[in-house]
Amino acid sequence: MSARRTTASVGVLGATALALLAVSPGPASAHGAMFNPVSRLAACYAEGPEHPVSQVCKDLVADSGTQPLYDWNEVNIANANGQSRQLIPDGKLCSANRDKYRALDWARTDWPSTSVAAGPFAFKFRATAAHSGTMTVYITKQGFDATKPLKWSDLDDTPVVTYRTARTATDGYYNFTGTLPARTGRHIIYKVWQRDDSPEAFYSCSDVVYGGAAQAAAAPTEQKITAGAAHSTVSHHGHGGDPAPAAPAASATTPAGTSAAPQALAAVSTAGVAAGGFALLRRRRH
Repeated sequence: MSARRTTASVGVLGATALALLAVSPGPASAHGAMFNPVSRLAACYAEGPEHPVSQVCKDLVADSGTQPLYDWNEVNIANANGQSRQLIPDGKLCSANRDKYRALDWARTDWPSTSVAAGPFAFKFRATAAHSGTMTVYITKQGFDATKPLKWSDLDDTPVVTYRTARTATDGYYNFTGTLPARTGRHIIYKVWQRDDSPEAFYSCSDVVYGGAAQAAAAPTEQKITAGAAHSTVSHHGHGGDPAPAAPAASATTPAGTSAAPQALAAVSTAGVAAGGFALLRRRRH
């Protein structure tokens, strides 16, 4: 190969690397969380990660830092593949057995909660990325003891609602209705959202109180969501701490509306070639 062709090839690789970097934003929010009844994580985020109000949210930050709150929409298992009960042990349901979210498993009665009653309930799920799949919502059985860690056997066998999610969400939300059974006292509503376009699944715990005073719980506002996005470590590529997917083939293209993964950069150029490409481009400007 002539020196001219070599220079041209490396220049193309460098230009490709530059193009990929140009369309590769920082980590972006993804996926979602229950807003009504608001999940534990979303409620603490709504209070403010840097200055939470409730004692339990203050304790969460003291234990795990603020990052879990900024990543309120990410409690997931990347390869769940419908095996949630096999993968998540008793006592770890709220965190999906992820250490990052371990505080969510605390068996405390001061989590921000939502007041509910038996009958129809309007569920609201904030989908920061819509996915095709099934959202199954459970509630704990009568007699549930909120001072003990949540176990699979604590959940009623019959879901409150099973909702099919689409690849689009109206104004960024899935809205659906379920029927809450008669209960008394404090309970947990547990959500499993299993994608059918991927093995990934998402989880959340929402605290509810029947017939009594609930701790004030608020969902994050759209303004707060936007403001917090810069702090989020969640992205479609790696999901904030989960193993990154395999590198795409060199010929793969980036779908519209998604960011190019670091693996895509590696697919078209090694660090050395990319550096060489940039150097050549710089030299050609002079």
